[in-house]
Amino acid sequence: MNATGTTQSAQETMAAITQAVELGRTGSAQAAREWLLGIWAAIGPQGDPLHRCTLAHYLADLYDDAAQALCWDVRALDAAECLTNERLRQHHATLDIRGFYPSLHLNLADNYRRLGSFDAAQQEIDAARDGLDALGDDGYGVMIRTAVDEVAEAIRSRATARRPSAPSGRG
Repeated sequence: MNATGTTQSAQETMAAITQAVELGRTGSAQAAREWLLGIWAAIGPQGDPLHRCTLAHYLADLYDDAAQALCWDVRALDAAECLTNERLRQHHATLDIRGFYPSLHLNLADNYRRLGSFDAAQQEIDAARDGLDALGDDGYGVMIRTAVDEVAEAIRSRATARRPSAPSGRG
């Protein structure tokens, strides 16, 4: 549902999610969180898994608290488990669900690590590594591979501090 009480199309919902994410990236994290939480309430727990996965994945980045971020990252992974390539390709012809998993597991690993749960973090970073072959050699693939290496090293050294390259919810 949108502000007028009417149901949004899939494209309108994704556009609203994208606008909220951009708002967060420009430094308005609190406003972006509120907007995304409103969209989440409208989508509902059984809503479109693409919308739930995308929204939860980006909403997690808007929380500096690792426990809050972890809750949203778990929701993103759960939604991805319900997502099909057929649904993805309705949104964009080149998407493949396998390409989602490295980032989703990376974020879980980073949150577990920040919370000091190093065994759980290691399981998630291993799962992220297992999916890296689904990524291209483009900027996104390089960014995820670099972050996987950073988190793996932080797990090995038992570091719990936020990575300087991690998304920040400050704003």
